[in-house]
Amino acid sequence: MNAHDLPPVAWVEPHGTARAVLLLLHGLDMSPARLAPILASLKLPALVALPRGPVDRGGGRHAWWPVDDAARAARIAAGPADLHASDPPGRAPARDAAHAAARALRERAPGLPLVVAGFSQGAMLALDCVFQSPPLAVDALALWSASRLAFAQWRPALHRLRGVRVELLHGRGDANFGVAAGRSLHDALAAEGADVRWSTFDGGHEIPLQAWVALRRLVREVAAAPRPPGDGVHEP
Repeated sequence: MNAHDLPPVAWVEPHGTARAVLLLLHGLDMSPARLAPILASLKLPALVALPRGPVDRGGGRHAWWPVDDAARAARIAAGPADLHASDPPGRAPARDAAHAAARALRERAPGLPLVVAGFSQGAMLALDCVFQSPPLAVDALALWSASRLAFAQWRPALHRLRGVRVELLHGRGDANFGVAAGRSLHDALAAEGADVRWSTFDGGHEIPLQAWVALRRLVREVAAAPRPPGDGVHEP
């Protein structure tokens, strides 16, 4: 995917001086433009980029990689899942789009720590960007309703999040990715030394108010923290 093929990015300007940058990756069948007003209302000390998934699903809805709707419906009907063995094709263009948005953030606000947040498909994309090559360097992650994905590919690179703050939030009634899937992700990251914080909420496959409140706190903490040289995730 070349620069001319990359999907557009919605921007939210910082509240005051930017002291961090935030990359938010939407979920399946969502529109980043609809999330931008919520981000603006948080009044973050961060420049925010909301790239749009490259797969057009019609009606203003987008995805990061192609989804077989019939197969997805059958999977959900069978009960909450863990996608650790799933290896969906089409993730490379999604990673290209996420990396491009991260580069744009760093060009507009160089030297600032990067927080990446994602919901559902976007949360798994965030981790795919960290664990695949070239790895995306991050200072913190906020992942909502996430599951492991293509875990055989991820496993050798889990150490890249050693010492990195990772906040996982999952609905106890999630009918798509079971809460056990989120907990398994937590355990895998924690075993390799990530600074993982695990929370659940009384709800399903959704972004609750709790997620936005926690994201605001995380971004403010990252923005205020001293930044040692060489901090973040880098190519091993």
